[in-house]
Amino acid sequence: MSQSSPTPPPTTPPTTRSTTATTASTTEHSPAVEVRGLSAGYDRIPVVRDIDLHVDPGEVVALLGPNGAGKTTTLLTISGILPALAGSVTVLGQPVSTRRPHRNARRGLAHVPEDRALFAGLSSRQNLRLGSRSKTDHVARAVELFPEFGKLLDRRAGLLSGGEQQMLALARALVSRPKLLMVDEMSMGLAPIIVERLLPVLRSIADRTGAGVLLVEQHVHVALEVADRAYVLIHGRVVLEGAAAELARRADLLEASYLGQTTL
Repeated sequence: MSQSSPTPPPTTPPTTRSTTATTASTTEHSPAVEVRGLSAGYDRIPVVRDIDLHVDPGEVVALLGPNGAGKTTTLLTISGILPALAGSVTVLGQPVSTRRPHRNARRGLAHVPEDRALFAGLSSRQNLRLGSRSKTDHVARAVELFPEFGKLLDRRAGLLSGGEQQMLALARALVSRPKLLMVDEMSMGLAPIIVERLLPVLRSIADRTGAGVLLVEQHVHVALEVADRAYVLIHGRVVLEGAAAELARRADLLEASYLGQTTL
């Protein structure tokens, strides 16, 4: 798969992290999202513990790890749907509000969940209208992103194929012109050819609009092709992070991290 992104910045070696260490991210400008010392979970039982991560504007960051590592929990906490048990989450310069997560969306956060959260009984056009901040340009915006979508606008979302539903979910998030886009398992249930069609859209959005993108993806090497940086989450802790290009070259290190064999 090729990508049309600009030449990436020089890569930095990946770093392993102990289960007790925390590293504050330092950037020259305000991140789209910054997580520090985050612990989060359900019924006061932590699923993720003491994690740090950040996404800068215009940057694509992949959050990798096996099933049950805590990736979805992390996204839900950043969105404000789950409360943090400890630590802090800042989105677009403001602390995340867990009592009113819709306010996070109004500030420019868009979240495409794993189940896509489409309204199956509504048409594609109506689903797009729900995601748009404008009453006039949401259809044109969606067709610009996915030209083949023009013939699907009046079809009910529940009648679309899996790939078409994922296009609709992504288009609905993008017509809101987000400043931070989070996508959870875009490739779930999709053929590889569809994944190769959709993932580069995230790279293009980050490059064209300056939005930060946080991507959870099981297809590790496909995700690393479009990402600038990546974090590997194992058993609720970040155990490896680094430039995506460097991690893609170090398949041995990625494999070791998934097996819990990384060392300082």
